[in-house]
Amino acid sequence: MLRRVVLSVAACASLTACDAIGTAFGSGTCAVPELAAASANLGNVEDHSLADLARMLEAGETSSEAIVTAYLARIEKLDDADDGPQLNAVLSLMPDALELAQASDAERCDGDELGSVHGIPLLVKDNIEVAGPVPTTAGSTALSDNVTDRDAPLIRKLKDAGAIILGKTNLSQWANFRSTNSTSGWTSVAGLVKNPHRLPFNSCGSSSGSGSAMAAALAAGTIGTETDGSIMCPSSANGVVGLKPTVGLVSRTHVVPISHTQDTAGPMTRSVMDAAMMLTAMAGTDPDDAATAEADGQKTDYTAELTPEGLKGMRIGVMRDQVGGNPAIIEQFDAALSVMEAQGAVLVEIEARGISDSDQEALGEAEFLILLTEFKADLNAYLATTPEAVTTRTLADLIAYNTANAEVEMPHFGQELFLQAQEQKGLTDPRYLAALKTTKRIAGVEGIDRLLRENDVAVLVSPTLGPAWRSTLGDGDTFSGPSASWLPATSGYPHLTVPMGGIEGLPIGISFYAGKWSEGLLLKAGYAYEQASNKRLTPQFLAE
Repeated sequence: MLRRVVLSVAACASLTACDAIGTAFGSGTCAVPELAAASANLGNVEDHSLADLARMLEAGETSSEAIVTAYLARIEKLDDADDGPQLNAVLSLMPDALELAQASDAERCDGDELGSVHGIPLLVKDNIEVAGPVPTTAGSTALSDNVTDRDAPLIRKLKDAGAIILGKTNLSQWANFRSTNSTSGWTSVAGLVKNPHRLPFNSCGSSSGSGSAMAAALAAGTIGTETDGSIMCPSSANGVVGLKPTVGLVSRTHVVPISHTQDTAGPMTRSVMDAAMMLTAMAGTDPDDAATAEADGQKTDYTAELTPEGLKGMRIGVMRDQVGGNPAIIEQFDAALSVMEAQGAVLVEIEARGISDSDQEALGEAEFLILLTEFKADLNAYLATTPEAVTTRTLADLIAYNTANAEVEMPHFGQELFLQAQEQKGLTDPRYLAALKTTKRIAGVEGIDRLLRENDVAVLVSPTLGPAWRSTLGDGDTFSGPSASWLPATSGYPHLTVPMGGIEGLPIGISFYAGKWSEGLLLKAGYAYEQASNKRLTPQFLAE
């Protein structure tokens, strides 16, 4: 098993030890308090959103060092300690996080021009590259030596805005694209992620560690990736906000891929404001990712229009056929709609999604062919850029590696998807090219675009998914209720989930989705709902 990189000042997990090396920022006109005062002012870090922490830093009430120190202590207590819940959400820590926090405080003290998330610690899903000695594994021991020492452009943008990368989160191995019988949140590198609300229950995937870590307040914000549901499901299951941006708003360069048609990274946060702050920093054009060509022209300050009155007069399409039959979900969804209506939203009932059974079947087949084809091509292209120490240079190499190391890599489920992907004919295959047209037509033009136009609505809403299920390694996942992810994922359109409440201590979310580049509109609607409803659940770390 890959061992966590230990901070060179790991003793700073305790405030007393950190006082001994504390910063000397308490004199003169400097706005950054000494560590003891900064920690006292901070109080319980889990009580604060990313936006709260940014405000406190700007006001000189606390320091980045105090914030990082507090999160390291929570990671030790909740993720690592033998007498704790052992969430297994954090896979590795960056060795320079505390040093960077101290440097961030010095920059603030010097009056330097600061970015929007300056001094804010974030955790990153371990299929996204971050410069430093920590490998990017995608949860497989095959990539234990994948130390590229390069930042993915989305990470570089966050760092340019002042963010501190605290570490990497666990995930579903290969972003849940290895087996049809996989258990979400399991990797050969670090084992199974737990849901902090009820520990035997699943954290969903593939961004399981990011969802669990965010719910447990192990960082101010986390980053996940999604191909179809991998931000939405863990955000809903762990009771946090998750945003899957339009494909092409955020760079995918140096991210272990599944599909260049559907892959994107996005923020997973405590609040909608936090997600807007992170997206503002992450978004933008990357010359090495052709899909992002329009991003610089589309991105904006996503916090600018967030107001509690954001739902007033907004026409909301209620996707009634996506609610399912669970009475508890129906009750909470109807309550959420009442909140929106009370805030001035105009609700438009959409009784049927309007996609025929044959089109739904065609969309499913087309998406599967796209993912299989692009996984082989995109993963081979990615592996070719990894360091020479990585000996698995192709998907065929990975299949052979898994077979040779089956006790480690395949103790609970196989690699059927790998095998099917290996058989695909490539990006020029006429069947693949036809599938691309099918998904664009059914999910986009005749799906979300048509639903918005024909019902004269700005946004569509439905429950994100049912509550989490009990994790059973070897028996796969047991999803409950219709999933809201499918159409936004296959169309490449944005999708926001916000906490809607809980069922038997397990969170559920409500989804907001619309057309391409509509992130600002979704965040505006989600923020107004969130402020009026306040349905986020605090994890109880229940043993059953």
